[in-house]
Amino acid sequence: MSLLFVAPDRNLSEWKKHIHRIDPNIETDIWPAIKNKDRVQFAVCWNQPQHLLDSFPNIKAVSSLGAGVDHLLSDDSLPESIEIARIVSPSLIRQMKEYVLGAVINIQRNLPQYIRQSDQGKWQIHRHELSKNLRIGIMGLGAIGQPVAEQLVKTGFQVSGWARSSKELEDIECFAGPDKLSLFLSDINILVCLLPLTDATRDILDLKVFKELPSDAWIINAARGEHLVDEDLIYALDSNLLQGAWLDVFKEEPLPDKHAFWNRSNIIITPHIASITQPAEAAEQIVENYKRALSGMDLRNAVDREKGY
Repeated sequence: MSLLFVAPDRNLSEWKKHIHRIDPNIETDIWPAIKNKDRVQFAVCWNQPQHLLDSFPNIKAVSSLGAGVDHLLSDDSLPESIEIARIVSPSLIRQMKEYVLGAVINIQRNLPQYIRQSDQGKWQIHRHELSKNLRIGIMGLGAIGQPVAEQLVKTGFQVSGWARSSKELEDIECFAGPDKLSLFLSDINILVCLLPLTDATRDILDLKVFKELPSDAWIINAARGEHLVDEDLIYALDSNLLQGAWLDVFKEEPLPDKHAFWNRSNIIITPHIASITQPAEAAEQIVENYKRALSGMDLRNAVDREKGY
C-alpha cells in the first residue's frame, strides 16, 4: 500500500526523505509519478488538480499538507466517505504567533511609513500609541487564533476575539456569532483574520466590516485570500475608511504583476509565508495518520466537513 504526495510546483523530495526516516518501509509516490494507482490508500495534498483524487479506487483518507483544508473540501471528486485531516503542529502555531506579533508591532511603530520615507531620503517622526492603548481584534479563536491572541495579551496589548462559538479566555474579551460582529469591530485598532475558510466566512472582510471599524484601523489577513473582497479593500483605503492593510494571502497566488495591491504605500504584501509547514515535524503526523487510516482508526486533527475545519 502506498502514501501519495500531490502538490504542484513544490519540491516534495524533503517530505519523502522524512517519511522514510520515520518508517523506511512506507511506499511513497509523488504525483504525477505514480507506480500503481490501486495501491494508493492515503494522499497528502496541497492545491491538487481537481478530479484527481477520484482516480484512486482504494483511497481511505486524505491529509492537507498544511493547516488549511479548503482545497480539499471544495474538491467535488473527493467522496464524502473519505476522511480528511490537517496538519496542526507547534511550529505552525509558533510561526503564526511571530508573524502576527511582528506585523502588529510594525504597524504600531509606523515602520511601513519609515521604510517608505527611507526609500525617499525623508526624515519625519510619527507619533505612535503605547501597546496598552491599542486593541487588537482576532477573528477566529481556534488552534492557531487562540495562541496568537494569548501572545498579544502577554505583550501588553488589549485583545478581543470573535468566533463561531462562545469562548472564555483569560484577559481576552470574546464575542460569538454574526449578531456580535458589529460590537466586536467597533473599537478595534488592528483587525487580524485567522478564520478557517467556510461558506460563512468567504468574503467576510468586505466593505460592511470596514465601515464598522474605526477610521484609523488596519487589517491583517493571514488566513485565506478568499476571506477578502479585494475591490472593497481598495475602496476603503481610498475613502479613508481604513488606514492600511497587511496581507499574506490572496485569491490568486502568486499575486499578478498588475494587481491593484502592488505599489501602494498603505498595503504591505508578504508572499504567503506567515506559517510554513516544516517537513521534519509534520512527517510524524502524516505517518501516524497513514497508519491510522490503514487500521480503520480515527485520524489525528480530523476535519469536520460540516464546520469546514
